[in-house]
Amino acid sequence: MTYSADPTRYDKMPYVRAGRSGLRLPKLALGMWQSFGDAYNYANSREIILRSFDLGITHFDLANNYGPPVGAAEKTMCRVLREDLGVYRDELIISTKAGYFGWVGPYGDWGSRKYILASLDQSLQRLGLDYVDIFYHHRPDPNTPIEETMGALSQAVRCGKAIYAGISNYDPQQTREAVRVLNQLGTPCIIHQPPYNMFNRRVEDGLLAAVEETGIGCIVFSPLAQGLLTNRYLDGTPPDSRIGKGSQFLTESALTEANMGRARKLNAIAGARGQTLAQMAVTWILRNPQITTVLIGASKAAQVEELVAGLSFEALSANELAAIEEILAS
Repeated sequence: MTYSADPTRYDKMPYVRAGRSGLRLPKLALGMWQSFGDAYNYANSREIILRSFDLGITHFDLANNYGPPVGAAEKTMCRVLREDLGVYRDELIISTKAGYFGWVGPYGDWGSRKYILASLDQSLQRLGLDYVDIFYHHRPDPNTPIEETMGALSQAVRCGKAIYAGISNYDPQQTREAVRVLNQLGTPCIIHQPPYNMFNRRVEDGLLAAVEETGIGCIVFSPLAQGLLTNRYLDGTPPDSRIGKGSQFLTESALTEANMGRARKLNAIAGARGQTLAQMAVTWILRNPQITTVLIGASKAAQVEELVAGLSFEALSANELAAIEEILAS
């Protein structure tokens, strides 16, 4: 069936400027870290991507290593672009990254100029694109001068293979230094991508301040703590869940009494608001003005629908925030 985008898609999603840039990003973006590799049903992956776009999600986030195997998620996106979304290319923000394992040998990982530029060329080939909108360095490299790594990002932008440069998983000082170097090169850093959720609040220890100080946007991943901040595990481990299927990113060891106890209490607060726990987890993240976008993952289109619907709820009250803090501190 020929795909035609929902004509009301832009009525359903708020868009926010990434830092002090001119780029407006949707409050929710779709991350393709998991559920989009060769082990997953293509028809389902396609449905998730197209439903996301129909709901106003214009930003699709990839990396060279997303799969499995490495590069498979980019190939999935390529097929969707070729068969469905290609005519909407100028309405899309497609991002990819380099920094984790891409291929064997000394030039297939970390942050050298050789690796980063070769990785981008491979990503573009897999995506079937001439350029990506945002190209990130995925993690800092302790053994490569930051000037070399940022120089590679700058070259990618200057030669037209990326429109914007970004960084991911950098600490506050590394963020300031990366932004400084990119500014000197005339290719400003537009955005930072760290993990952030109720159970992982490291960004509050200086990174959000660095983002605000440097004027860049912030798009956070793992907002639901890999599923812990949903109702998925409140009554055990379903066989079709991430843990049930043997995910390497979330295991039974995470289902501690402390984590599940907090999740059940948070679920009660969400229920009193008429929200699901997953929806409230996103509302809680967006309380912070430094956050541009929440990067969601999904294994079903219904999960995207749920989280987009959650954007319509009012902000958490001072009393609700205090109750959440008390639970998280317990």
